Amino acid sequence: MSLRCVAVTGLGVLSPIGNNPKLFFQNLMAGQSGVKKINAPFADDLDCKIAAYIDDFEPLDHFVKNKAATMDRVTQFAVVASQQAINDAGLDLEKEDLERIGIYLGTGMGGAASIEEGYIRLYRENAKRLKPFTVLMAMNNAAGSQVALDFGFTGPDLTFCTACSSSSIAIGEAMRQIRHGYADVMLAGGSEALLTFGTIKAWEALRTLADEDQTDPSKSCKPFSSDRSGLVLGEGAGIVVLEDMEKAIARGAHIYAEIIGFGSSNDSSHVTQPSIEGQTRAMRKALNEAGIQPSQLDYINAHGTGTKLNDSTEAASISKVCGTGIPISSTKSLHGHIMGATAAIEFIACMMAIKEQSLPPTANFTSPDEGCELDFIPNIGRKNVRVHTIMSNSFAFGGTSGVLIAKKIS
Repeated sequence: MSLRCVAVTGLGVLSPIGNNPKLFFQNLMAGQSGVKKINAPFADDLDCKIAAYIDDFEPLDHFVKNKAATMDRVTQFAVVASQQAINDAGLDLEKEDLERIGIYLGTGMGGAASIEEGYIRLYRENAKRLKPFTVLMAMNNAAGSQVALDFGFTGPDLTFCTACSSSSIAIGEAMRQIRHGYADVMLAGGSEALLTFGTIKAWEALRTLADEDQTDPSKSCKPFSSDRSGLVLGEGAGIVVLEDMEKAIARGAHIYAEIIGFGSSNDSSHVTQPSIEGQTRAMRKALNEAGIQPSQLDYINAHGTGTKLNDSTEAASISKVCGTGIPISSTKSLHGHIMGATAAIEFIACMMAIKEQSLPPTANFTSPDEGCELDFIPNIGRKNVRVHTIMSNSFAFGGTSGVLIAKKIS
């Protein structure tokens, strides 16, 4: 059987800088940051008091009260972003073969809020019993399973948990499901809602969080800049609709791009320290599958977390594989690091870059660090530029890398 081409036909996003793809990308291009002071009741007990959180999401705008009460925030995000993506793709599910539609979702922490609420009830409040739905709200596959249930998908359903690269792996593997004929349509992406007291304290202990910028908290995440100090945690969801290209064309769907390459690898060297060799393996695999040379790339969306070691390692990896002439940006400078959903949200930024022929900036960039002297699109986005072929990098704790390559359909 010949391999099928895979189109991206729908986008859905909830993020700290916009709850639909158009607004999300407008704010990226404008350099509008979603990083702000944490306003939760536990903020005074944190050392790190900044995060990129969504403050305009009301569950009851999307779900009846009883249903909302049985879903963790991470699942609510996933369902809403999936509905957006389906609507954007123009899919009429009543006319689709639901056995040929699946959902591949990435998440790092799953139902973090439900887990923490259970611990609080048990160990602080000495409760004798927990909510009956605690397990079903907390399990990592809750979000993907709820999407399949709500929309009636009976095709492949898998949840990927590879830390920061979870949704890149989900999109790449979903692409393969279609390419090899196991499905005709796949929803793929990630969801994350981990801004809880316990999770933030755990990240504080790891000593990777950014120092708060004393002049403007929104400027605290500074990827690739010489004064970077760490990452900023975020929350949100990104879902894309992937579709067999012939099917998409036949139904007259708008096609954002074709996914042409996916590469994954493991560093197998250290659980937290990134490896140049591991990252270059993933990029080269993606380029090889895409059948293109690095010089054919118009844009790279970098993993670019804002930590000293991550950014210098990635800059070296990109230089080794792609040279120094390709425009690069880290959009985490604006929407934060959304862990298991980050790769999908950044891939959506790439799809919008192709659509709008514009490149988002790396915000808060002051001066290049030694070893990071590449074109990081500092501070100001670029409009009316050629964006035909993109690469999106995702490199994770644990060493799992995911790299996606897509191109504009002429």
